[in-house]
Amino acid sequence: MHTRQLPAIKGIRSDRAELANNSVLHGRVQGRDFRLGLTHDPDAGVLRIAVTDAGGERLPTPVTDFVAPPHSESGRGLLVVTALADRWGTEPYPPAGKTVWAECAL
Repeated sequence: MHTRQLPAIKGIRSDRAELANNSVLHGRVQGRDFRLGLTHDPDAGVLRIAVTDAGGERLPTPVTDFVAPPHSESGRGLLVVTALADRWGTEPYPPAGKTVWAECAL
């Protein structure tokens, strides 16, 4: 591993943890788990982190303002993802789920 890649790896670890945590907190349906996928595209130099859950009715929205109270222990997950990922978004996952993904350049 080259030193220049370390910030990207740290961002990937943080994004992966935040997306998985958000899935557990906001997308959980009793009796169902979430799926975490990592896909590397060496030609594009991109790692895609994707978390799929059954909570398709609750889609995350892009973070435009920081709205969590300063002493709150939650409410910053997508702010972290927005700061560390090169881009992120959502996709429907039939029949009623969603996939939230983030891409990081390597």
